[in-house]
Amino acid sequence: MDITDKVSHSAHEAYDKIADATSQAAETLGEKGEQLKKTEQQLMKNCSGFISDNPITSVSIAVAAGFLLSRLVSGR
Repeated sequence: MDITDKVSHSAHEAYDKIADATSQAAETLGEKGEQLKKTEQQLMKNCSGFISDNPITSVSIAVAAGFLLSRLVSGR
């Protein structure tokens, strides 16, 4: 085997390793993405339930948050 074949073989092995690592990373990200979607859906369900059960408290929290946010944005 000459030097060109050795270099080519090494390059192909490196490419295969990178492709495997990339594939594993994409699969892991896909799984984490699904977990985040499920968590988001559960959080939204819990928030909707809280708002339905406590409308006055919810509006008070929203007003207070809006006031604080407007104060922060206005810079006063």
